[in-house]
Amino acid sequence: MAYRNLAKNANRSIGPTAPRKRYLAEKGAQIQRQDSLVGDLSRHPLTEQSINRKLQSYESEVKGRFERIVPLLKKVSALQHDQDFISSAQQFSRSELGFDLPTDVLEKAWVSPLDMRALFAWCVFQAYQQASDNFFKSDPLNGEKESNEAREFESFLNDCGFHLLDITPCADGRLAHSIAYVLRIPFSAVRRRSHAGALFDIEQTVNRWVKTEHHRYRESIPNSAHLDTRYLKVVTYHFSSVDPHHQGCAAHGSDDSLAASEGYQRLLDFREAIENSFCCGASVDLLLIGVDTDTDAIRVHIPSPDGTMSLDKWVSALDLYKETISMTKEEASQTILNRIKSGSDVTPDLGMADFIARLISNNISQIDYVRELHSGPYPDAGHAEKFIGVGIGFKEIHLRNLTYFTHLDTVEEGAADLDVGVKIFKGLNVSRDLPVPVVIRFDYSGSVPGARDRAIADCRRVDDAISVRYRDLVDDGLLHTLLTIRDRDQRSPAEAVGSSLNPSTKEVH
Repeated sequence: MAYRNLAKNANRSIGPTAPRKRYLAEKGAQIQRQDSLVGDLSRHPLTEQSINRKLQSYESEVKGRFERIVPLLKKVSALQHDQDFISSAQQFSRSELGFDLPTDVLEKAWVSPLDMRALFAWCVFQAYQQASDNFFKSDPLNGEKESNEAREFESFLNDCGFHLLDITPCADGRLAHSIAYVLRIPFSAVRRRSHAGALFDIEQTVNRWVKTEHHRYRESIPNSAHLDTRYLKVVTYHFSSVDPHHQGCAAHGSDDSLAASEGYQRLLDFREAIENSFCCGASVDLLLIGVDTDTDAIRVHIPSPDGTMSLDKWVSALDLYKETISMTKEEASQTILNRIKSGSDVTPDLGMADFIARLISNNISQIDYVRELHSGPYPDAGHAEKFIGVGIGFKEIHLRNLTYFTHLDTVEEGAADLDVGVKIFKGLNVSRDLPVPVVIRFDYSGSVPGARDRAIADCRRVDDAISVRYRDLVDDGLLHTLLTIRDRDQRSPAEAVGSSLNPSTKEVH
């Protein structure tokens, strides 16, 4: 079926000069190889089907809000010369999207063409705010610190010998669900910062390590400093099994080996920075994980106790899936642990082995999730993000291809990451005459005097810098921004404090 669909859509999937037969042969072979990997749709004994159903319901609900936008706006566009246009448009919007459209835009339709770009951006921003509201008010992923899942995982992490888990995925939207879906980790039990190519900022990460150790010494949070636990730093790079030469990590030119090696080097540099500044007794543990963006299957580079890893050898969750699918749950779990302990040239310590085994067992549920939902790999091998997230925060984003992340304090320091995101959206949106929606976000601590005002000022500073850097897009109405802040000390959703859609007041109405 996948090959037939490919053939039917080949003309619009390739450039005008690409030979169609060669393209079909190459892509068909890739899909057939992928189909042979996933086999039939028998469910693995380790798969948590009840959790899969819950995750699917959440994904469908949130993404459905965004997917209904374009069909709704097409209806609105067709009505713009009707006598009762405004009331009809609002009625359709409330019914299908759950919110009103901006009246000031609708009211201009009788004197000038309806500003569909502004309406599109407005709808994306409203859909994002709906998702944020629901996430913090109802905890749909059961990831808050008070949840049983989070408490259990934190206890398990401590038993493995780690007091904090810090993961850097690539900023690519195909990895935005790495924590809650791919690895099945409660979001409150992990520190997540996304960067293009998973190349995290070493100095900032050292500062976060210092803050963590300070809390251990001063407040015994997350545990006492005298306990023999370590700070675990993880990098997750990505690759594509269906189209490895084109749909891998853009920051590394779709070169899987380069993505792995540079991620590993960044880990080594981080550890060296810690040891050079605080002596060898302050060492951290390191882990490198690859994620196949077509199947969500992971491969783990097993580290020795001193952090040494082989870049060309790993333990594959997909291979273990196939090996253990006919076993009982207990047999499968033990086989996975045995392969981790003896399946590579290095032997990890027992805590690390248990941790990796947990991740692979969790990932098996995700492999079945993708297979059952799509009867094979994801149909969208490439980018399909809905908006760019810029700044500090976005705790509520845990869905694949929903957001391209650019974590930054200033546009200047994050220019490379942001340029990649804008380039992606030129293909996704601007090519269709739709704007690039950018949500700017700065979280703050409500316990710190003046922090809220400074977060608002940060939003406006970044907004101004984006307007300057992408002036052509802004002037043509092809880039719009929503400014948001959030008190990280509270379980409250993001608060909108401004928008390019209302530049005179910088307030969203």
